Amino acid sequence: MLLTGPKIASPRAAGKYTVGVPMWMWVDPSTTTFGPNTASATLAGVTVSATAKVSSIRWSMGDGKTVACQGAGTKYKASYGMAKSPDCGHFYRTSSKEQADGRFKGTATATWAVDWQVTGGGGEEGAFTEVRESGFEVSVGEMRVLD
Repeated sequence: MLLTGPKIASPRAAGKYTVGVPMWMWVDPSTTTFGPNTASATLAGVTVSATAKVSSIRWSMGDGKTVACQGAGTKYKASYGMAKSPDCGHFYRTSSKEQADGRFKGTATATWAVDWQVTGGGGEEGAFTEVRESGFEVSVGEMRVLD
């Protein structure tokens, strides 16, 4: 069973973000990046089956802040305007100009919940967690309004 880090859709590396403007974060779910992912193996009449799915994603934003999200996040649409994300978002309070390469470097860490069971050999079952991480970089600038 292959479990990988989140496939980050936003923030985009090529994107330009602005201090104080809501940033929406989301991932593109697939079997290996978000689940559910299932696998089983049988030997001598005993089958072990497992199902894994991401239970949460913890975003370390590179500015010292973290955001915990329970799902994949909501994909932003232009019609949402300046609204904040309903389930997974962040506001940068400073620009990234003082950072190495002028970008905040962050991570999205997925916690996978894995449930397993044995059939044909005692009927045991259990659960454990696995953690996988993906990195991202984001450029955040300031907007100044002049009278």
